[in-house]
This record gives sequence, C-alpha cells and structure tokens, in this order.
Amino acid sequence: MKVDVNEISALIREQIKEHENVIHNEDVGMVLSVGDGIALVYGLDDVMLNELVSFENGSYGLVLNLQEEYVGIVVLGDDLTIKEGDKVKRTGRLIEVGVGDNFLGRVVDALGRPIDGKGEIRFSKRRTIERIAPGVMMRSSINEPLETGIKAIDAMIPIGKGQRELIIGDRQTGKTAIAIDTIINQRDKNVFCVYVAIGQKQSTVANIVEKLKFSNALNYTVVVSASASENAAMQYIAPYSATAIAEEWLENGKDVLIVYDDLSKHAVSYRTLSLLLKRPPGREAYPGDVFYLHSRLLERAGKLSKQFGGGTLTALPIIETQAGDISAYIPTNVISITDGQIFLLSNLFNEGFRPAIDSGLSVSRVGGSAQTRAMKQVASSLKISLANYHELKDFSRFGSDLDPHTKAILKHGDVLMELFKQDQYFPFAMERQILELFAVNNGFLDSLDMKDVTPFLDGLYEYVHNFYPHILEELKDKKEISDALKQNMMDAISDYKEVVFRGEEILV
Repeated sequence: MKVDVNEISALIREQIKEHENVIHNEDVGMVLSVGDGIALVYGLDDVMLNELVSFENGSYGLVLNLQEEYVGIVVLGDDLTIKEGDKVKRTGRLIEVGVGDNFLGRVVDALGRPIDGKGEIRFSKRRTIERIAPGVMMRSSINEPLETGIKAIDAMIPIGKGQRELIIGDRQTGKTAIAIDTIINQRDKNVFCVYVAIGQKQSTVANIVEKLKFSNALNYTVVVSASASENAAMQYIAPYSATAIAEEWLENGKDVLIVYDDLSKHAVSYRTLSLLLKRPPGREAYPGDVFYLHSRLLERAGKLSKQFGGGTLTALPIIETQAGDISAYIPTNVISITDGQIFLLSNLFNEGFRPAIDSGLSVSRVGGSAQTRAMKQVASSLKISLANYHELKDFSRFGSDLDPHTKAILKHGDVLMELFKQDQYFPFAMERQILELFAVNNGFLDSLDMKDVTPFLDGLYEYVHNFYPHILEELKDKKEISDALKQNMMDAISDYKEVVFRGEEILV
C-alpha cells in the first residue's frame, strides 16, 4: 500500500472541484486508499488520536496515525465494501465500551457487543477504553491475598489483590489452566472476573466458557473474545476494552481479577497494525512503543486507597515463550512491568508434574505481604527446601552411595513435589492447603511410598473435616496457627495415620 504524494495531490485537486463543500468541512474526510484493514483519509484536520470515525458503509474505524497530509485509520470490521472517495465522518468521541453488572455471565467482542446468542446487553454507562492509570497517591500497599486455590502458588508465589503477576511459559504448559483455576476459586469470594481471549481459536474460547459455566463461575465473570479469525484491530483493542469494563467495578470499591490471554498475540497484532501504517520497525519488527503498549495497560491494575473506594484490580497477563527463552523481547518487557512471574517448564509438564511451576525462576515481588499468618508459618521454608532438593538430586545422579541425611532430604523433596501436583479445575481451599503443608513439613509423609502420598492427603482432609472440624474452622477464621491449634493438628494427623495407615498398607 505505497503512498505517492504526487498522486495524492492530483487526486485532491481533481476532487476539490466536485466536493469542495466536503473538503472544507473539518468533520468530514475522504478515503484516499484502503486495504489490509487500513484506510488513509484526507480532510479530518482536527481529528483526535484514538477517536472513533464512521464510514459510509456503516463500519467504524480507529484513528491511530496523524500525518500532515492524511490520517491512518484501522477499520474495526470489514473493509471490503469501503472504496476510494467514500466519506468518513468524525464522531467526536474516543473509542468506548459499555460497562455494568449486566455484562456478568456474558461473552462479548472487543467493542462490548454480545456474541453468545443471549440477546442484547442493557447498560446505562460507557467508558473510554484508554485512561490514565491511577497515580501513586491514589493507591495503597497490597496486603490481602488473592487465593488461587493452587498449592504451589499460594504457598511459594503468593498473589495479592491489586498485584500484576505474569504467567509465562512455552506453548501447552498449562498457563491458561492456572488462570482459569484462579477464576474458579473466586466463587463465593465476592471477586468479579474478566477473561480476555486475544488471538485464541473460537473453539478454545467456547471450551473455556463451558468449563466456567460447569464450575458455576460464569455468573461472576465476563469473557471478552477477539479470536484469531478477527482482524488485528479488534485483537489490539480487546484488552483495553476489558480493562475498562473491570475499572467500573474497581472504582466502585469492588475486587476484580482480569486475565490477559495472551499478550504475546496482542503484541503481534499491534506489530501488524504498525507495519501496515508504515511506522518504522525496530527489534524483531516491533514498533518502538511496544513497551508502552503493555505498560499503560498493566499500570491500570492496583489497589486504590480507602479514600478512593479501596477497590482492587489484579492482573494476570500471560506470555508465551519459544523454547523457554524468557530473554526474548516481549517476555523481558512484560517481566519488567509486572510484580513477579510464574514460570512454567515444559519438561516438568511432560514428566507429569502439573502445574509445571519452576520454583526457582518463579517469584512474587509482593511476597509474604500477600499471605495470611498461617500460610507464612507453614510455607516460609518451602523454596529453600526445594532448592536444596533439586541441587542434591542433580548431584546424586553422579554417585550411588548417599548418606542417611542426604537420603532424607531427597525423600522429603520428593514428597513436596508430589504434594504440589494438582488436578486441573479443582482449586483447594486455603485451610486445606495449610493442613496438607503442615503435615508434610512435620514429616508425617516421609515414611510413605510415593504412590501413597496423594491418597494420604486426600483422606487426611476428609478425616479432619469429619472428626476435627474445629481445626479447619479456626484456620479459616483466625488465619493463624496458635500453639494450641498446632497441638490439635499434630494429634489429628497422628490419629489419622494410626487409624487409616498401618505400616505401609492403606486400609481405606
């Protein structure tokens, strides 16, 4: 789509004679050329960046380039019926999306239009999809956990309400599964959820919607979908539209969780638009402002101070790596913007350790501030224990004679790795996680065969739930392990092991 200045000038002079009134009207322009979803328009002298414009065929466009001779507009929809000479009108408003509680339980496109076949969504308010993030003085420190229901994350890489935690890993390593489990775990916790699918297959999005519906999680969730079959413009604006929907609840003092799945495809869509708009390419052909693309999005997450309502917006962006390369351009950009990352390994996933979280590379920069006192008491030494385990495990491969102390560390590490295995779509309550971690930390499982670890933990929770319910209630209410509660937990686990396990044989 080469733009020749002389050709443009000749075209303008010729059409001035017939459309003089159009040219001099600052609110109306004329299409010079159109193709690949990009329209170059002359005559919109006072148009704003990110303003919505309308074409003669009823389509809308988003102004992204402001040139001296013309403006570059990305067409939001079909550009095949737009032709040279068509009129383009300003709307006078920036691109915006409807917001409100009626969006809960619905699947919408990047413009907030329903695509789930359930009819129109009624709303009384719109918000611009772009806005300046809250300043430092409007925010407060993050000190409340957002429970994911995943033992490895809640124990070692805690996420706080208002945090931005990156989920990163190769293709098919369980990134989306972690995000969906986190959404499912917000049931009955008064947290609104927004899931944004960028460049995903429509069948994949449909499966996720069905799983949310099956888990009774769809009624507090909005799904915003800009699938792979849609043009790059819709994929580009989708996360901003979803964030605008989430911010309506944030500013009303609510807790909100938003998942961006995934920002790798979002960056690719922006690169596509930028190259078509003739913006100069940089590293890996991405434009120079691709860092700003994601930083202005993720900065909108956070926790507002009480005087501004005290709402929280927790962001879980997802990034796909190639062969585990976290030093590539987009991964390093997003890592530097977020407050930590959950790194997933392909080899762990293939070995059956799911979720396949690498405890060494994964980190939460909020840390213990986003954990309850009880979780800190049982999880503070986990990362060190696993680091020692992995180091000794690598070393033990070179020798066969190991001393009893080394064997004990390796056995305890094997139990921990088994503990962190968890089925998809079955998040655990915090009190159950603490009970299981307490049992493992105190060596109750170190004498078991590995095949008995999971049955032991499953049975332990049921046993305590039935015969020692006050333990779980106290963990849930007080969120702290007192000396008396510690003794009660030791007695309960000892009783369970004696009653249910005799020697190495499971009786139930």
